[in-house]
Amino acid sequence: MMENLNTMIKDLKKHALEENIPIMQDEGIDYLTTFIIKKQIHSVLEIGSAIGYSAIMMALADPNLKITTIEKDRDRYLEALKNIKEFDLENQITLVFHDALDANIEGNFDMIFIDAAKGQNIRFFERYENNLNPNGYILTDNMNFHGLVDKVDAEIESKNLRSLVRKIRDYRTFLVNNPNYQVEFLNIGDGIAVARKIEK
Repeated sequence: MMENLNTMIKDLKKHALEENIPIMQDEGIDYLTTFIIKKQIHSVLEIGSAIGYSAIMMALADPNLKITTIEKDRDRYLEALKNIKEFDLENQITLVFHDALDANIEGNFDMIFIDAAKGQNIRFFERYENNLNPNGYILTDNMNFHGLVDKVDAEIESKNLRSLVRKIRDYRTFLVNNPNYQVEFLNIGDGIAVARKIEK
């Protein structure tokens, strides 16, 4: 069974690579799944499902974990549905087809994982932080954005890319200046921000 599972994961990653679908780097996924076990996370809200890879990997890390994940792209949503079914994880993962900026998600979660449109990170954070349990965590991927965040603007040729990188920098500043969270930036995978809610 484990060998079959490893093959399925490998195939999913290969497909994402071939279709140029962004999925979390191995180092990042390893950190995320270890974090869930170590911090005894029981519920996760994920912003940005893509084809369901990270939700599947989180669910496989802990059979008791419940995940709600939001995806706005119809093709990716349908593919995520198919993948979740193939891994037999429908009892653990609830997939929501919606734009996360407009979705109304009820309930509270031990962890929120933001891995969607990078330029909207602040809006995602502000929209869903009320869904976070006391002492919960908000994790965000792609904080280094392929090493571009630490480069000077002049080194980034594309205007659109420069704009996106600025927004990621703004999000980092937003996190650091948020008095309600204790924040750590980790140079793991493509860069992960870990924000822990401080109970007052």
